[in-house]
Amino acid sequence: MDPELEAFVPLFPKSDLSSPADSRRQLAELAASVPVPDLGDMVVEDRTVPADPPVPVRIYRPAGARGAVVWLHGGGFVMGTVETEHPWAARLAVGSGAVVVSVGYRLSPEHPYPAALDDAHAVLRWTVDHAAELGVAPDRIAVGGHSAGAGIAAGLALRARDEQGPAIRFQLLNQPGLDDRHDTWSARNFTDTPWFDRAKAIDAWRHYLGGRPATPYAAPARATDLTGLPPAYIATAEYCPNRDEDLGYALRLLQAGVSVEVHQWPGTFHGSHAIVSADISQRQHAELGAVLRRALAD
Repeated sequence: MDPELEAFVPLFPKSDLSSPADSRRQLAELAASVPVPDLGDMVVEDRTVPADPPVPVRIYRPAGARGAVVWLHGGGFVMGTVETEHPWAARLAVGSGAVVVSVGYRLSPEHPYPAALDDAHAVLRWTVDHAAELGVAPDRIAVGGHSAGAGIAAGLALRARDEQGPAIRFQLLNQPGLDDRHDTWSARNFTDTPWFDRAKAIDAWRHYLGGRPATPYAAPARATDLTGLPPAYIATAEYCPNRDEDLGYALRLLQAGVSVEVHQWPGTFHGSHAIVSADISQRQHAELGAVLRRALAD
């Protein structure tokens, strides 16, 4: 493990997803301790996207932005809000120069699949329809996220392809949760990795699916046809149960004719980029911004 990250492992609270309320409290405490970058002249506003029910979003608008990303937070489908995502969404906006529409989608187990996907889809449609208001081009809209949010983003790309829109320019998928079956090598063997392990992954999917069978929109690794999807960037952590399903998905996208950039970060674990003082975390954040900037450029 990267030594800068390993030093923080003993400080991580022991947690699981058996109590969503406790998990949400721990995430809120962690997020509150993370410094937020200088937003300069950036406009940040909270809005509500009309839907059934309405979806809260936080919009980050850097000066001169030409494209936007619909950004979906992590949290095992159980945790997270636009507030807890603020440090990361702000970094992405600063690093990419793109408008970031951070989505406060509904959480499981209270709202199992497809609630989160429906919320993300409503925000995607709203972002495209309001592109002129946001100061961006409607053909420069990406989707992305971290962990569970990245899995929702991948499902959103599949759904948009199958429904012939809205058009998505790019997928920015950071350590995505893509497969509910837990049968890869990393999913079977990472039983004691920091922050996120096999047991936590199983609980996350159990809450998200709510006892229903998984569809490809819920678990994109189940999709049999990956043709016609937007280009993608997929980042993985070495010590993460999701690692092998992510690498497998990237390979299948390539085999389906989809352009993909893959970065496997050595010595990292799931969510370790939250340790922003570590050099490798700073590199991860810088790369996410640079990749998105390039994807939305001419």
